[in-house]
Amino acid sequence: MKNSYKVGIIGATGMVGQRFATILSEHPWFNVTVLAASGRSAGKTYAEAVGARWKLSAPMPEKLKDIVILDAQNDIEKIAAAVDFVFCAIDMPKDEIRALEEKYAQDPTNLATLLNLGENYLTWGSYVSSYATTDEEIARHFEQVLSLAR
Repeated sequence: MKNSYKVGIIGATGMVGQRFATILSEHPWFNVTVLAASGRSAGKTYAEAVGARWKLSAPMPEKLKDIVILDAQNDIEKIAAAVDFVFCAIDMPKDEIRALEEKYAQDPTNLATLLNLGENYLTWGSYVSSYATTDEEIARHFEQVLSLAR
């Protein structure tokens, strides 16, 4: 298993995206390199885009505050070039989510995308942190989660 994966959060400004931000920002396996959201937030820093809409009791992660938000729908190639995979926390009508997922799936870099795993990811994270004791066990569980996204 690699020491660290470069990851992005699609839908980073919403409540679920904020939760991903707090979990992933200090996670030893992940380095958050991309935050993406709607075009309304694109071009702003994470701190500017979220501002007073931060919903969690934990503070916004310091190391993410100055990351400039990319447009989740129009910057797919740029996003894919900067990450190993993305966590998706978008809140859109189902047909729009499907269309966006299809765009990511067609990316020529073959970006692996953890799309809408929700409870599966949280269950995996809890299991791995509680029971996995070796890098091999962690890697095996991580591959199981990636297989859900493929």
